[in-house]
Amino acid sequence: MTFYQRRRLLGLAGTLSLTSALMAASFDGQAAASTTSNFALPPTPYTTTTNSSSTKLLWSELAVNSTDAWERLRGGFAWQGEWQRQAGEQRVRYWINRYLESPRNIAAISERAKPWLGWIIQRVEARGLPSEIALLPFVESAFDPNAQSHMGAAGLWQIMPRTGDALGLQRSRNWDGRLDVVNSTRAALDYIELQAEQWYEGDLELSLAAYNAGAGTVNKARRAASGHGKGDSYWDLSLPSETMDYVPKLLAITAIINDPDKYGITLPEINAAPTFASVRVTTPLTLDMAARHLGIGPQQLAELNPGLKGDTAHPRHVRELQVPIDRQPRLVAALNQQSAPASFNNSDSIHVVQHGDTLSQIASRHAISPIDLARWNGIRHSDALQPGQQLTMSE
Repeated sequence: MTFYQRRRLLGLAGTLSLTSALMAASFDGQAAASTTSNFALPPTPYTTTTNSSSTKLLWSELAVNSTDAWERLRGGFAWQGEWQRQAGEQRVRYWINRYLESPRNIAAISERAKPWLGWIIQRVEARGLPSEIALLPFVESAFDPNAQSHMGAAGLWQIMPRTGDALGLQRSRNWDGRLDVVNSTRAALDYIELQAEQWYEGDLELSLAAYNAGAGTVNKARRAASGHGKGDSYWDLSLPSETMDYVPKLLAITAIINDPDKYGITLPEINAAPTFASVRVTTPLTLDMAARHLGIGPQQLAELNPGLKGDTAHPRHVRELQVPIDRQPRLVAALNQQSAPASFNNSDSIHVVQHGDTLSQIASRHAISPIDLARWNGIRHSDALQPGQQLTMSE
């Protein structure tokens, strides 16, 4: 099943640079993750910090009228008629049976996908990719954005640190772009498309195998297969056991979701329209205050922004916050008010610049170094301070 996708607008030099970085990362990147073989089957081999009860409370409060996400997903499936005619049919059916051993687990993971699935489907559709790709987090992380593997892979898409670095997912004490659903989804889809175009003439099955095992491992297996007179499609290759199961698992869960009645599975209702929207972060903003403007709890807001490690979103690390879509105008209006900055000064970690304030005075008032204060806030010139500007008092 070959889907030759359009070239990404990276430019030749940028593409070559990114490809080189990803090839270097693949030596300890996705190839080293080794986390997906049992993700969708209990017990799950990753650490989860999601509070399912509070997540359910948040999303049950959102009344978003839209079409059904499962129907929209099925409308974009492209591989359902193909896997049954391929050499891997028995491998897919094996995983269908394995998944059906734990029908409650399928329902639980589907429930956990509620905040994200509609938005991910739209992103996959926008790229002209088969909708099956939207279910890859089912295999990778059981749709838990806080999933962590013992090898260091993280997030819905289980991206390894070096791979994340190559894909532009920033990491710091306060932020991990691999955990942020918006940024990691963009990066994961870029990675899958780029590898399909660069190495496999648009063959997404091979690209998915490379996403799991690394392009070096897949390319070596293809050379070995050709050397033995075999084909070089995904189904012809001898790969690590996890990678041998990777595409069959995706096709298996897709087959179940494509016809849940046939398999006796009840799926939760999920709206196809995204349930969250972005608000640009231009000054340091505490989750407590943002949540107060939105009329929700800080924990609910934190669950929408799993990449944020602390309680303050700083524009040096966080370009935007994800908020419930029906409450986005509240926060936007509050941030647009000229007097809004003063209302955010409810934490010792934030200082709102007043007329006459200098960098040295502010630093002295908070018992910190002016150099550190300037570095934390990206200030290059001490006379650049503006009244109403919010400064963070910690890294």
